[in-house]
Amino acid sequence: MIKYAIALVFSVSVLNAQDSVHLASTDVEVGDVFEIGQPETNKYKHIKFPRANFIIKRGGIANYKRAEGQKVIVTAIKEKKDGTTLVKIKRTDGNRFFGSHTVVSVDFKEALESGELETL
Repeated sequence: MIKYAIALVFSVSVLNAQDSVHLASTDVEVGDVFEIGQPETNKYKHIKFPRANFIIKRGGIANYKRAEGQKVIVTAIKEKKDGTTLVKIKRTDGNRFFGSHTVVSVDFKEALESGELETL
């Protein structure tokens, strides 16, 4: 009988430990200011900039190097079911990215780790 009680306590503690892993909070809030850094390759992988043909169709200039060094502010935060955090950003000076898009989404954790997004 004592074996069953120990097994029950152990299984409940394991389930509680797994549940707390998924509830990890993000350390970003709406209104935080970041700077766009240099990507590891030629393209930004974790900042979801639109493709060049969509920028050109909306009347913008598709020059991704101009985005480097821009200060951005967080406008919205969304946590997906798989645990990733999607953040919507816009430029602090009020201009548009590439002259065509006001808001861009970012995979926050991955962008910080890769250096595409830097804290100020």
